[in-house]
Amino acid sequence: MKRNKLIASSAQTGLFTTARPKRGHLLALSLLTIIGIFITTIVLATSKPSSSLTQSQVIDLPNLPAELQAIGQNSTPINSTVTLPRPAVATIPVESNSETDDATINDIALQEHAQLEQLAINNIEKQSQSLRWQEVTVKSGDNLSLIFPRVGLTARDVYNVAQLDKALKPLLNLKPGQLIRFGFDSNVSDKNTLKQLDLTLSQTQNLIVKATESGYEAQTFTREVEHRQTHAVAQITSSLFEAGIDAGLSDKLIMELAYIFGWDIDFALDLRQGDHFKLIYDENYLDGEKIADGNILAAEFTNRGKTFQAVRYTNDKGLSRFYAPNGDSMRKAFSRTPVHFSRISSKFNPNRKHPVLKTSRPHRGVDYAASRGTPILATGDGKVSFVGTKGGYGRTVVLSHGGKYTTLYAHMSKYRKGLKRGKRVRQGDTIGYIGSSGLATGPHLHYEFRVNGVHRNPLTVSLPKAEPLANKYHADFKQKMQPLVAGLKTLSNTAVASNE
Repeated sequence: MKRNKLIASSAQTGLFTTARPKRGHLLALSLLTIIGIFITTIVLATSKPSSSLTQSQVIDLPNLPAELQAIGQNSTPINSTVTLPRPAVATIPVESNSETDDATINDIALQEHAQLEQLAINNIEKQSQSLRWQEVTVKSGDNLSLIFPRVGLTARDVYNVAQLDKALKPLLNLKPGQLIRFGFDSNVSDKNTLKQLDLTLSQTQNLIVKATESGYEAQTFTREVEHRQTHAVAQITSSLFEAGIDAGLSDKLIMELAYIFGWDIDFALDLRQGDHFKLIYDENYLDGEKIADGNILAAEFTNRGKTFQAVRYTNDKGLSRFYAPNGDSMRKAFSRTPVHFSRISSKFNPNRKHPVLKTSRPHRGVDYAASRGTPILATGDGKVSFVGTKGGYGRTVVLSHGGKYTTLYAHMSKYRKGLKRGKRVRQGDTIGYIGSSGLATGPHLHYEFRVNGVHRNPLTVSLPKAEPLANKYHADFKQKMQPLVAGLKTLSNTAVASNE
């Protein structure tokens, strides 16, 4: 009775219709209510500020790098460093003026990036360790077609790797003693599936070839070398070479020292007992062990009482050269001698008697006696205008230097491989090797220097200088040069004992 009165009262107020609702209508109403609640919840959640950052300080962290996406699919190099992109600096809208908040946000971004980096490195190491490795030492006459079958690979594998084109060059020029490591899929036991190849190029460089979904890819990895500065001091008693050896210098450093001062000092003619030199140079270390000598950083040479100083400087284009402390180039347009550590067997003499023909014949050049096969160096930048046999000169090379100057090199045993007419050469490049071809009594180089076609004495002719250090580098050069020159001044000849 009460229920009927309630329905009648509701009908009068319009809250319910007098008709009984159908079951389908109730179900639709319920679904609409649930959807409305769900949408409201999402809107509230997305509009709620972060607990640690205000809504105006939301950071756009970088997406997961491609390097991480590839982890687990492809093998990766051992001991290689993965360089991931640095995160973008967070942008703070104008509403926030707090420098502290700015720094905090950027720190958070960098920490996130560091975590991604470490994750990538850990996965790379884990992936490399999961491979099954086999090593092969290259023998004389070896090539990929001979080496691959030794480790269970087929001609098809050789073909697939050969698609690397230019990147394949180190694999096509294998040298005896090089080490190749093959990384195979450890999950496949019935046959070798090449996932990675590691070719040791040097103590610091490795060529890594790895399998990807689109084929093989190659990349060269270089390990970082530690540079430690050291020094040497020596006095000339017989020759530069012997003095350098006594001071503990390698052949490389002695040759570089001769190259630095070769434009001002003729090491075959000008050296005297009592001449002395000092140098500061780098030694290269890897994993705490010395692997090689580095570059000379600064050097001083006193010859016949005259002192020359040189400092190495590298400009913003990566070009390194030696300059005097005042910025003048140590390099001249021409060097005095085309052969290091030789002796002069015959000087420039217009009235000399020819040793073979026994007739009076002008000697319009200088002869440098040295062992057969000793490298002959171009004394200046130029272009090959002649290469071949030239009468009594035997095997000869003539270089043209800007049209005004020409140099001639005769009696060679052989030319440098690939040398041909029209080819450009740089000062100091090897162009041939000492021999006794043509009219010669023994192995030596006959060297001529001509100015506008007229022979000049190579030992006394005035040599044009190279361009000095550009003005824009002077301030930087001075800043880097001063501590090195000060270091040279602190060295004394007694320091030679420390190199023994």
